[in-house]
Amino acid sequence: MTSPNDHRDPDTELTRLLRSRGLRVTSPRLVIHRQLRARDRHVTAEEAHDAVAAVLPGISLPTVYATLELFEELGIVRRVQAGRGAIRYDPRSDLHHHAVCRRCGRVDDFDGADELEHALLGAEAAARRDGFAADGAAVVLTGLCQECRATGRERSSRPSPAGRAAGR
Repeated sequence: MTSPNDHRDPDTELTRLLRSRGLRVTSPRLVIHRQLRARDRHVTAEEAHDAVAAVLPGISLPTVYATLELFEELGIVRRVQAGRGAIRYDPRSDLHHHAVCRRCGRVDDFDGADELEHALLGAEAAARRDGFAADGAAVVLTGLCQECRATGRERSSRPSPAGRAAGR
């Protein structure tokens, strides 16, 4: 989940971005950003809080939430709805999509095919014609990850085809 700009110093880049928007550069913002980059995976606000609290013991969960929301507005992270109400934050901010396991909640990135990207652009254009100002579009696939499939951990809430027929 790395980006082409990884050769740049993340603190310098964040500092530049915050200052260009007239925002303060604070220790919590810098540490949260470092922890997100070090994790290089999708994290919940609670997971981010736990990691940051090891460095800044007095940090509050509301501060972490507010910072993650700010980072989303700045385009530093992407918010991913991971099913079951869980929201995860993705440090990879380039255009990509997500596959979410409905059993364990795992979130994996995947890059879209050209056809998928073309379809999303078409959907955004159609929404624009109807007066909707889209911020962007992405695909979230739901299903079972390889591990859950391999261990037979599926507990689908959907009835089997035979069960649906019997239930009619």
